[in-house]
Order: sequence, then C-alpha cells, then structure tokens
Amino acid sequence: MSDQSSNQPLPEVVQEVRESYRRLREEISRVIVGQDEVVEQVLLAIFCRGHAVVVGVPGLAKTLLISSVAKALDLEFSRVQFTPDLMPSDITGTEVIDEDKTTGERRLRFVRGPVFANIILADEINRTPPKTQAALLESMQENQVTVGGVAHPLPQPFFVLATQNPIEQEGTYPLPEAQLDRFMFQILIRYPTEEEELEIVRRSSGSDRATISTVLDPATIARVQKAVRTTPVADHVIRYALRLVRATRISDPMDNGLTRPQLAQDYIGWGAGPRAAEYLIIAAKAKAMLEGHTHVTPEHIRAVAKPVLRHRILTNFSAEADGVTTDAIVDDLLESIPLDATTGTSAADLDKVFSA
Repeated sequence: MSDQSSNQPLPEVVQEVRESYRRLREEISRVIVGQDEVVEQVLLAIFCRGHAVVVGVPGLAKTLLISSVAKALDLEFSRVQFTPDLMPSDITGTEVIDEDKTTGERRLRFVRGPVFANIILADEINRTPPKTQAALLESMQENQVTVGGVAHPLPQPFFVLATQNPIEQEGTYPLPEAQLDRFMFQILIRYPTEEEELEIVRRSSGSDRATISTVLDPATIARVQKAVRTTPVADHVIRYALRLVRATRISDPMDNGLTRPQLAQDYIGWGAGPRAAEYLIIAAKAKAMLEGHTHVTPEHIRAVAKPVLRHRILTNFSAEADGVTTDAIVDDLLESIPLDATTGTSAADLDKVFSA
C-alpha cells in the first residue's frame, strides 16, 4: 500500500487514514476469518459517511462482521432484527401520552426508537414489508426522524449497515430501488475458501472466544471522514466516472461518439442515476488514501465500481433468462469504456500494450 509515485513521506492526514484502517482491520480479523474485500468495503463506506448493505446467504457471518465493526468503533450501536410483523414505529419510535398525576394534565412525549444510535445494524432488512423498510428512508437521507410533525435529529455520525438474504424465500421483500439507491455500497459476501473455512471451524469449535477492543473514537472518525472528503480529484477522473455511469442509461445516447458496450445495450432495463457518480468519486477518494495516494486516479474508480453500481443497474428479463448479472455488465463497462475519451484508450487496450 505504498505510494508508487513518490518516495517522499506521506502527508500526516494520509498516514492517519491508513493507520486508522490498519488498526480496524487488525481488530476485526480477530473475529472474522478472510473476507478481506468485504471488510475493506464496509470500512470504506464508514470512512465516506455512507451506508452499506451486505448481501449473502445465511451463515456467512454478515451480522457478526457488522457487529464486530461497531465494537471496534467507540460509537453507540443498535441492532434491529427485521421481521414480517415489524412496524415503522418499532424503528423510529412513537409518541406516548404522559399524565401529570398532580394536575391531571396530559401531554404527548416522544419515545425514541433504536434508530437513535450512531451505527444501526438492520439485520435481514428484506424480511420486513416495504412500509417498514421505508421507515429508514428519511433517517438515511436527512439524518432525522419526523413523528407527529416534529423533526428529531439523529446522533452523528450515523450509519445504516444492513444485511440481506439474496434467496427469494417466503417472507422476503426486495428493497425498493429508491431505498437501495440510498446505500452507498452493495457488498457481496461469498463462501469462504477451504482453508478459511477450516480456520472458522477451529475457532468456533474451541473454548476460547476472541474479543474486539475499541480502536477509534468519534473525533478520529470525524477527522478521517473530513480527510477523505477533501482529497483532490481532477476533472478527467470525474469525467471517467461519468462515462461509466452514463453508459448504463440505455435511453440516452453515448457522449463523445462512444459506443455503448454490448452487454449494457442488451441487458440493462434501467441505468444508474447521478448519485452513482457521486459515490464513485467519494469511494475512490477513500480508496486512494488507503493506498497512500494524495490524489485519485481512474484505477481507484475501477476498484470501487462494482459495489457502487451493482445495485443501481436494473437488468431486464433477457438478463435473467441468460444468467447475466450486474457484475458482468460492470466488468464489460470497465473493459470497454475509455479511460481517456480524447484518445479512446480503454483498460483492455492498455492490457494489450503491456502484455505485448
């Protein structure tokens, strides 16, 4: 993770971001075996002040991962188990009637729900109906809860880290696209390797249980988030992110005479909105700092493209019939969309040059 462009010492702000990340990874690895990419993406979302949804089949330690991250941060943590009978007020809170026994006067008092914490674990968020899922919308976007016409601000920082089961079983409700768009990342967690699974079984079947210590306080988290946001980005990098996002909008013509990749043309039903480009840039800033860079390059955009775009691209029926995933479409975009629109040079073209 060294800065290849210079032998000069890294700026203090970059060093703090990298050190914060190293300490978090080290602490989380005491409990979570492998899943390096997943852990990195969860921490990237936190460093960017973004929300994330972790998708995976049961038994892959999704809940354990998020609760371990929460324990490593000196923040108030709240877990909500989403079930089919969960009501919106069970999350946001509700007004109750208080009676003064001396005067008999009655008044409404707001009782805060579990959403009033710094980190919310929305466990199995797709197991509750859309009405209850929507209770998080205002919280995620506006950092407040409105009940009875009164807005109640949420504590800062505020993150929603959700888990979701991809298997369409009875009692699951896919998240609406509008709410999915509020999540900065959709993170896929896959089965461990054989060696990783061996280590998981060793740890879980033993008598010792690893514990997580707090390694970052709110002040450090705020400094890291501010450092990420202030990382400079050149216009040509922003334009590359825009080309990736705009290529998913099949109803719009391509810019600069470019040709839309075939997978996107054939299998996208609806493309990503402007929030996708915003999150690509912010996530690339955090990725750059973790690698010791003081500026963002197109390679950093490429590194975060899948978790940012995979849940913002809606595929059509042909994609489902042919087994084409959004990750495959994003891979095709990364291969085909030029890094530089003036020369038309793409990542695939560069690979051919360097392999020749």
